[in-house]
Amino acid sequence: MRETARRLRPAALASAALGLALTLSGCAQVDTTAPSTVRAEAAHGAPATFGTVDCREAKCIALTFDAGPSENSARLLDILKEKKVQATFFLLGKNHIEKYPQLVKRMAAEGHEVASHTWDHKILTEIPDAQIREELKRPDDAIERLTGHKPTLMRPPQGRTDSNVHQIAKELGLAEVLWSVTAKDYTTNDSALITKRVLDQSSRDGIILLHDIYPGTVPAVPGIIDALKKRGYVFVTVPQLLAPGKAEPGKVYRP
Repeated sequence: MRETARRLRPAALASAALGLALTLSGCAQVDTTAPSTVRAEAAHGAPATFGTVDCREAKCIALTFDAGPSENSARLLDILKEKKVQATFFLLGKNHIEKYPQLVKRMAAEGHEVASHTWDHKILTEIPDAQIREELKRPDDAIERLTGHKPTLMRPPQGRTDSNVHQIAKELGLAEVLWSVTAKDYTTNDSALITKRVLDQSSRDGIILLHDIYPGTVPAVPGIIDALKKRGYVFVTVPQLLAPGKAEPGKVYRP
């Protein structure tokens, strides 16, 4: 997933795959909170705000895209609009937000959740505190300038995080969001394989990780949406998945 300019180095792909495997296998020692827990712990008596879906009742799943915007994002937005699906975009700053500002504006205008994937995809657990703050604050400021809304969610590169990252994220008003479904689309351009991997792993309250920077991913999205809708799933953004609860800065969320 590590990117320089518009394409990713092969060595970085291997590193990303290792990071994903560590996180998803549970080897990364991170305390996480499930969406169902957030919903159950929502304050009694508080106004119940769900948007258009109550995921306490509906079979919800969240579609998320990392590392954009890219030259593929306009087509992806067309597909999501046609399918009436809202997604969550974890955007990179360098060569992405700064290169495609109109797409960032469009994402927000069309009801998608716009969040951060850091500025330059540095591994947050491997850099000094000042750099962590820069990696998190800079894309947030850029997104706020473009959309009028400051992000409240971020996804750490490779899912690599620790207590120090949590504390800095908390200071900046950010919650971390990991995932439960990965197509490993950084390893293949085979859209059919990407679709199969997503469908094989999907379950209620799932958070699907995809990357619209890869050529095989966006063509897989219509089939993924159609198949999961047939299974009774309702697509929501990450905040909708947590409602009526809300993500708390400094915490990490994963099904």
